[in-house]
Amino acid sequence: MTENPKDLTIQDFRYSLPDAAVAQYPLANRDESKLLFYQQGTVSDHTFRVIPDLLPSGSLLVFNDTKVVQARLLFTKPTGGTIEIFCLEPVAPHTEMQQAMQQTGSCTWQCLVGNAKRWKSGTLQLVLPQLKLEAELQERVADAYLIKFSWQPQELTFAEVLEKAGRIPLPPYLNRAADETDISRYQTVYAAAAGAVAAPTAGLHFTEKVLAELSQRLISQAKVTLHVGAGTFKPVKAPSMADHQMHAEEIYVSLETIRQIQAHLSKPVIPVGTTSLRTLESLYWLGVLVSQNPKISNLHVPQWLPYEASAALPTPTLALQALADYLTKNQHDYLRATTQLLIAPGYSFKICAGLITNFHQPESTLLLLVSALIGNQWRTVYEHALKKQYRFLSYGDSSLLLP
Repeated sequence: MTENPKDLTIQDFRYSLPDAAVAQYPLANRDESKLLFYQQGTVSDHTFRVIPDLLPSGSLLVFNDTKVVQARLLFTKPTGGTIEIFCLEPVAPHTEMQQAMQQTGSCTWQCLVGNAKRWKSGTLQLVLPQLKLEAELQERVADAYLIKFSWQPQELTFAEVLEKAGRIPLPPYLNRAADETDISRYQTVYAAAAGAVAAPTAGLHFTEKVLAELSQRLISQAKVTLHVGAGTFKPVKAPSMADHQMHAEEIYVSLETIRQIQAHLSKPVIPVGTTSLRTLESLYWLGVLVSQNPKISNLHVPQWLPYEASAALPTPTLALQALADYLTKNQHDYLRATTQLLIAPGYSFKICAGLITNFHQPESTLLLLVSALIGNQWRTVYEHALKKQYRFLSYGDSSLLLP
């Protein structure tokens, strides 16, 4: 039985982040960002492009290949007011992101709406060269809205519609409009699977040259997909973590990649970013679930599962084998699941031996994850980064953490 973090208070993960430390824009060259290297209590400063020299020999780096979609749509009412629609997640006819992005003609999404008070009913139109997009307000759900989109030409996919009509959804804390450079820079060089509304920002530092050098150093690479939702910015408002509900996110991992990870467990498996880490650790818990119930159909990791599980848990090798067997038996060549996994102090890592990540907001679940990995040393790391004028948050500098 693992220590339960439900009693943690988020105030214990507070630090002072000056506005000047938040990177407003990306550097011109991705791999010129600073890299803080933390290893067994020691901190040193580097440039990101030397990361191949710092990684343990024989490591497997795991990247999240999700692609940020231009999920912000701006409509102008006939009266002149602007309504902003931020697409969060698909509702109909598909709830699975990959399928929803390929939908043609029309679809319904759960969205945030800016200036919602000015849009009580009716249909909004956005007319562009070679695209006419309509948005119809259907109903309110919690703090969001269901909106039906329809478009001409009907043969366009929704991914193509967003690419033509949408804007890059920069993080809310940047407090600025996206410009032309954001279209390419708020995207990793290996992005492939459209569906994220926020970038897996640890990957923004990688260049084709750095990736090639990793291969030359015999550092293996694997890809997983976790579509980052707007919930990644969801603040923790509850007095204790027991009352905070983690957002659910979709993960996709090929059977081949699961076997690659399983074969690599004797050497360091290092995720690029917190989303890759959550995906890898979720694979273990999905393996636990299918080994306990081979007929399970809803593959979902609840946020408290690791802290409520019995002591008799399978090894990572056996858990991943159970997951591979489950997929093979059901004739699936890839895994599709959802995860609400909360990784906080008290968590016992099953697959990951380190982490490449940016510097996160105070009182965030991402900071809890870093603390779970390196303990209270997170304060030493963050104080060092602030003192050395590292750039923080999405467009900021990077760290390699090896506990």
